[in-house]
Amino acid sequence: MAVGNSPKFSTVRIIGVPIDLGANVRGANVGPAAIRMAGLHTKVSVLGYAVEDAGDVDVPVRETIHETIASQKYLPTIVDVCERLRKEVWQSLETEALPIVLGGDHCAAIGTIAGVAGYYRQQQQRMGLIWLDAHADLNTPESSPSGNIHGMPLSAVLGNGHDALADLGGFRGKVRPENVALVGIRTLDALEKQICKESGIRYFTMREIDEKGMASVMREAITHITRDTVGFHLSFDMDAVDPLYAPGVSTPVTGGLSYREAHLALEMLADTGMLKSMEFVELNPMCDLAHKTAQLSVELIQSALGKAIV
Repeated sequence: MAVGNSPKFSTVRIIGVPIDLGANVRGANVGPAAIRMAGLHTKVSVLGYAVEDAGDVDVPVRETIHETIASQKYLPTIVDVCERLRKEVWQSLETEALPIVLGGDHCAAIGTIAGVAGYYRQQQQRMGLIWLDAHADLNTPESSPSGNIHGMPLSAVLGNGHDALADLGGFRGKVRPENVALVGIRTLDALEKQICKESGIRYFTMREIDEKGMASVMREAITHITRDTVGFHLSFDMDAVDPLYAPGVSTPVTGGLSYREAHLALEMLADTGMLKSMEFVELNPMCDLAHKTAQLSVELIQSALGKAIV
């Protein structure tokens, strides 16, 4: 397993993205506040990190957006939000702080990855990407049954789909397919299945996790995301976890990662020393039970930052 030799971040910078414009289901825009209220700052601080909070990227309330933009599935607004997020992530890395982005729906990943990939691209280095999700998020406007942009961010960072999203930051193809691992998928749209097969990324379905075990899957995933890269970005959709443990998501799908499988995945990523940025998205407090999913989000962030059992 690859182990990074780059300096460990001593500071983390929290960036909220209260956006739910990429989805039909409302409520993910409250996610950043819920994660903060679940004790994120304190629980990161006890791991030895200095914690900075950049506040929230400005996102217009859905009801204030003109209907001509709404009819475009809010594409212009999402582009603007992702561009602001891109700059915040870049600024974090310039100040040697690890960006922790709190969503919001998964369309925010386009901005996060544009920021981190662009920052390291300027240094002639490339990024790996690990994406944990129940869904592949590989739809394009042509393949998507709904047209909702939260189902398209992985395609966008690979250079496909809406030009305004794929070209964010002034370059297309934020990551190379051979450096992308998609873990935990269990529900794909009909046309999206073929896109996934032809994408060139390494994907692991829940069946493969069942057959091989999470540790084996993560070892292979880490090989892909660290091969000839400076490090990797972690994109974690809370619906990757089974609704038994994470009920507070907009699009729950049964048969997901167990509590321990999710933690093991992030513990193994932390062990590499190559994590450069991360985001946790799609927490929907409107669907949560007794703040269970918000608390799990904080626990998973701790594991990604290196919290160990002993």
